Amino acid sequence: MGIAAYLEGIRLDKLAWSGITEGYRERIRRLALFSPLLDLERMRATDRSGQPIDMKGLGLLTLLFFFEQKLMRQYKTGVKQLALFLKQLTEHVYVLDDELCEQLARTIVQTFRPTSGKKRSYPFYDWEQREESVVEYSLLKAHDFDTRTNTQYYTLDEDGLELLFATKEFYSEFQLSINQLMLRKQLEKGEFVAALKQINEMRIDVETLEERMSRLKHEIQRSIISEETFERYRQLLDDIYSRLTREDEEFKELREFVNDTRERLYARDVHQKEEKTYELVLKIARELESVHYAHSALLDKALSLKNTTLVTAQESLYYTGLHSFNFDQDIMSYIVSAPLPIEAMKGVLHPFLKVEENKYWSPMTIFEEQNIIEEREEKIHPHFLEADNIEYVDPYRTWLKSRYRLLMQHLLEAYQLGRVDTLSSFFDYLDDIGQSYLYEHRSFYDFWLFMHQRSPIQKEMDREEGEALFGEAILLLGTYVLEVEETKTVIQKCERFSIQNMIIAVRER
Repeated sequence: MGIAAYLEGIRLDKLAWSGITEGYRERIRRLALFSPLLDLERMRATDRSGQPIDMKGLGLLTLLFFFEQKLMRQYKTGVKQLALFLKQLTEHVYVLDDELCEQLARTIVQTFRPTSGKKRSYPFYDWEQREESVVEYSLLKAHDFDTRTNTQYYTLDEDGLELLFATKEFYSEFQLSINQLMLRKQLEKGEFVAALKQINEMRIDVETLEERMSRLKHEIQRSIISEETFERYRQLLDDIYSRLTREDEEFKELREFVNDTRERLYARDVHQKEEKTYELVLKIARELESVHYAHSALLDKALSLKNTTLVTAQESLYYTGLHSFNFDQDIMSYIVSAPLPIEAMKGVLHPFLKVEENKYWSPMTIFEEQNIIEEREEKIHPHFLEADNIEYVDPYRTWLKSRYRLLMQHLLEAYQLGRVDTLSSFFDYLDDIGQSYLYEHRSFYDFWLFMHQRSPIQKEMDREEGEALFGEAILLLGTYVLEVEETKTVIQKCERFSIQNMIIAVRER
């Protein structure tokens, strides 16, 4: 009897032991997530002064840094950005330069994500299955690569999120952002039942935020009694609005992701093969849209708090101070009872003096629209031309005509002497006859640009040109035809101007 009872006790103990080993692999996987931090702890790193560096602490702070970047939707985060964060963080603790900070950042990233790109592995003995086993996990993953700067960007992986959730207690205002991250992971894995449950949790988070904002509205109207309190609430509302804006952007991306998933399933005829799965996706889309609508109302409410409630509270604070102000008691009695020097008296009275006003003329007014109106009596009856109707003769235009006529004169003279076949030879001819001043003025180059543009030039063109600048010069051609063709060489006879060389041909028609 005693032996039977002993054996029965052994059998009961074995049954209890089976419950102890249940889920052993999952427990080991959670413990394995901490192994990279332990690897960093075993590293012996020192700063430039020889002081040991807390590598495990920097590793955990690195995960928190990537988590913060993920919440802020800053996905272009790599080794250089992490190095800058570590340098600013340890500025008053360690002596680190840019090179050592980048080396530490690269070491930490490679510890969390090996250079091979494969997941980290953790071998162990599975006491539930009674066999050797291995778990794989990934804290960081590659997110993007910039080919122009050859930069790899990283983001926090699902296991990294799980590690942070196990090591840090997050405030309730971040709970919605965390649920959004978890929902995306569940949708990517196809865990639609869990995703629907996650959306219901997000609905509770939105309702909680709505209650908090209602309490905050009454608190603002009741508690602002000074400028310091007003600034504190203003900063709080700015933070709430920026966080709600980021969450709204994440909701939009989640909605697009769910719609893409639904269209992909419909294209694969899942709505016919697996009706329950497709109906679940449709329900997720509806519930997510409902939560997003409620969250958008929170965004409008936060904006209203910023633009109306807060401003109203500030105005009430101003008028309260204005009504409670007594000039005789607060100013006059203070001046009379405690006579002040002139310098201090000026400071006391300055707020009650008229604001200085000065009139300034801004140079930008010359760009304003100007209405130019000429006042002149209208004469209906026929009349002769008056003195102010005579056409104005521009002396500079007259001078240009004579200059172009002179240039054509010299050109024809050089042709008759056989001295011109190119523009460079015409330059030499002008030097020989002492007329080099002609090519020191822009009119010389305008003349040749026109000749090249209108080549071939002949006398009949003056009908087209009429009284144009080159009309008198073209008339000198008579029965000749002037042809001009440019070459690749450039002539620069004076410092201000240069022109391509040209082949000049004058022939009879």
